[in-house]
Amino acid sequence: MKTKLTYGRVFLHIFLIIGSFLMVFPFLWTIGSSLKDMTQIFAIPPVWIPDPVVWQNYIDSFQAMPFGRAYWNSFYITAIAVIGQIFTGSMAAYAFAKLRFKGSGFLFILFLATMMIPKQVTMIPLYLIMDWLGWLDTHLPLIIPGALFNAFAVFLLRQFIRGIPKELEEAAIMDGANPARVYWSVILPLIRPALAAMSIFIFMQTYNNFIDALIYLSTPENFTVPLLLNNFKGLYVTNWAYMMAGATISIVPVIIVYLFAQRHIIEGITLTGIKG
Repeated sequence: MKTKLTYGRVFLHIFLIIGSFLMVFPFLWTIGSSLKDMTQIFAIPPVWIPDPVVWQNYIDSFQAMPFGRAYWNSFYITAIAVIGQIFTGSMAAYAFAKLRFKGSGFLFILFLATMMIPKQVTMIPLYLIMDWLGWLDTHLPLIIPGALFNAFAVFLLRQFIRGIPKELEEAAIMDGANPARVYWSVILPLIRPALAAMSIFIFMQTYNNFIDALIYLSTPENFTVPLLLNNFKGLYVTNWAYMMAGATISIVPVIIVYLFAQRHIIEGITLTGIKG
């Protein structure tokens, strides 16, 4: 039995190592290609290690496109989206988890049902609404809808809030706190792990949002990083070395955020599952 268990663990670790390599390989290939010239990128057989290493690709790609402006656009859009979604999502989650009102169960199911609607279904109606509001070629379509509505954030935070003992709320209410005060002084401090995990998810989703930026933005000064990278793709020729260098630069913030905050992701999801 012990031998079978050992063999099983060995095969499991081999399988996980292979799976990990398959997921990491595209990232390693991107970094390697960013340091090659065009002849090495498409060489047959493949050139795994750049020779020579072309560091100039990073300088040229950064100078070829306004990456500084695109970085600023992506960061401030992402920051506003994270703050907005955490604020509105936590309030809605508190209402669905702790406040009893007529039709709350039905409204929550209806709220979650929006997660099953494909994004392609809402693209044209949203575009027409943004055109009517005069928001095309601005950052508002990338900020406002997401900041006001995130069904997944509401679901995740609601599951966590439901596990908070009601005695804490009752004690606050007996001290004269109204629902808004309970939410701000009792609920928010207790759901910080879930808020941290949700903030990271929202950050990665918003920062990497390409399709919405492609639909609503047309002026290069308003481009975000993912949309700016698309400009390296020409009609007949694509400078893959510059694109790979730009892609490597663009994913650095996401990797840094994830490495520093992965503990909060694991803790938030674990506690949400236990408490929910």
